[in-house]
Amino acid sequence: QWQSNSRFAVAGTRYCLTAHLFTARGESTSVTKRCATGEECHLVGCHRRGDSGHTECVSCCEGMICNVEIPTNATNAVFAVLQARRTAAGSRALPSLVALVTLVAL
Repeated sequence: QWQSNSRFAVAGTRYCLTAHLFTARGESTSVTKRCATGEECHLVGCHRRGDSGHTECVSCCEGMICNVEIPTNATNAVFAVLQARRTAAGSRALPSLVALVTLVAL
């Protein structure tokens, strides 16, 4: 089975999801890490669970070994993705910039 900090993802998933359940005193009850779809990652944030006083914080991320941190509050219980991929036009413009920098350096 795939580990969330590995290079290989479960088919149909693209993100790593981390769910952290803890008591009102901040004591961790459980931490779950797994592969997730974009739809599942819309659950990010911190939420109270029933009347038990427990809180669950969920975060999602994209990339290798991206979910090392455990979410503990609204600041780090987020959906983090890699930078937008370059479009074909954007990648064609890059050699022109390199050529320009080379000419300026001469």
